[in-house]
Amino acid sequence: MAVRALQFVVVVLFLLAVLVPLLRRRATPAPRPSLDELVKDPVCQTYIVRSRAVSGAAAGPPFFCSADCARRWAVGPRG
Repeated sequence: MAVRALQFVVVVLFLLAVLVPLLRRRATPAPRPSLDELVKDPVCQTYIVRSRAVSGAAAGPPFFCSADCARRWAVGPRG
């Protein structure tokens, strides 16, 4: 009977050693979208990393490479 109990403990420990890492991998959250995507400045047509771009409005797009381009966009014709 002691041998069966020992076998049972070994099997349970083995299953735990295999299943716990698999369950932990699933529990990790999905990666969030990066703010380091490229956005295009509509004034000078350059691409800027979104996290460093100047926003033209509180709502977000369009994004600009500088405050000067944002000002030119607000003042000038949009073509």
